[in-house]
Amino acid sequence: MDIGSSHAIGVAPQPLAQQGQRKLMRKYDVAVLMPDGEVDVFSRLAPATPSFENSFNAFARGTLFQTARGIVAIEDLWPGDVMRLADGRSEVLAWRGSIDLVPQAERCRLVRFSPEALGYGRPASDLVLGGQARIYHRSPGIRRVTGHEGGLIPAADFVDGVGVIEVTPGSGVQMFHLAFQQHERLLANGVEVESLHPGTAFDLGLRGEMLGHYLSFFPHHTCMADFGQVGAPRLRMSDLELIDVA
Repeated sequence: MDIGSSHAIGVAPQPLAQQGQRKLMRKYDVAVLMPDGEVDVFSRLAPATPSFENSFNAFARGTLFQTARGIVAIEDLWPGDVMRLADGRSEVLAWRGSIDLVPQAERCRLVRFSPEALGYGRPASDLVLGGQARIYHRSPGIRRVTGHEGGLIPAADFVDGVGVIEVTPGSGVQMFHLAFQQHERLLANGVEVESLHPGTAFDLGLRGEMLGHYLSFFPHHTCMADFGQVGAPRLRMSDLELIDVA
């Protein structure tokens, strides 16, 4: 259901009648680079569930990224922008999605990283992520078990109550996610993070009509396989503890 491209921060999810039941729905905003080079901009209602929300709820408004035109806040990025990746390559941004969270009306779990909470310049300034946004973390244990230098760990797993804390903003906050033609790693305020990759349909827990509705937010793709492969292992911090013990 398209509802136009304008949006206002501070609109809480609304319960809508659907198949005889009331289901909590929210508005999701998308800007996507289409194969013909045009940018399609739309807003659409979908269930307020993690399957949908996690694909839009990664980086808070104001998060800074490196681009060919300099350091740019996420709200000023646009599909077609050339962005610098963590490995030094550059890629064209294909998709930007966003949602507006209202802490007073819903459970709003965000994670704030204080400057240098993860090491020198990581982050360079306060960084606010969605709890399920993933950070690329290197460790000898990951290398030993997976063969990869590092793995992708949810931001919520880094909470230590000191430099990394869970926060509930006092007012509405706009959250974003970014996607490229394939799964990439980029630097958000100096911290290595992943771009959007939803995993498989099984990972999403969606099928049939609802999976089709999810894919409608990505009109440059025709099926889940178009997202490509996940570029690094996805782990939990508890997995690392088990690896270190082994």
